[in-house]
Amino acid sequence: MQRSPEQRMAIKFCVKLEKSAAETIPMLKKAFGVDCLSDRQIFRWHKAFAEGRENVNDENRAGRSSTSSSDDNVKRVRDLLNTDRRLSVRFISETLDITKTIVHEIEEGKMSYEKEQERLLRLWDEVQSEEEFDDGEEE
Repeated sequence: MQRSPEQRMAIKFCVKLEKSAAETIPMLKKAFGVDCLSDRQIFRWHKAFAEGRENVNDENRAGRSSTSSSDDNVKRVRDLLNTDRRLSVRFISETLDITKTIVHEIEEGKMSYEKEQERLLRLWDEVQSEEEFDDGEEE
């Protein structure tokens, strides 16, 4: 369970009470048990709050956002592939300005999931129609 902001608030509280990091660690371990931050993280956050940090939330991290394989991008890739199934991952990547890795994941992951879902729905329809046919014979 992710309870880091709550634990950071507790660390901030201990800093305001002028508790050392060494005094803070056992209190957090008692309060949070197995979900407790590591000693190293407690020391790091204790130092940050002691130096004047007020925000208990993480800073934004550098790098590409995790939304690059969003439903919108899945739809864009699907629409482009519907025009020509032989398009390369590189071409799709350059055309839609999405990384090749994400395009590949969309093709293999989400698209395969949709194909499997369609296959299961067809199978379900066949089973339903067979049951209806069997019900008609018994009468």
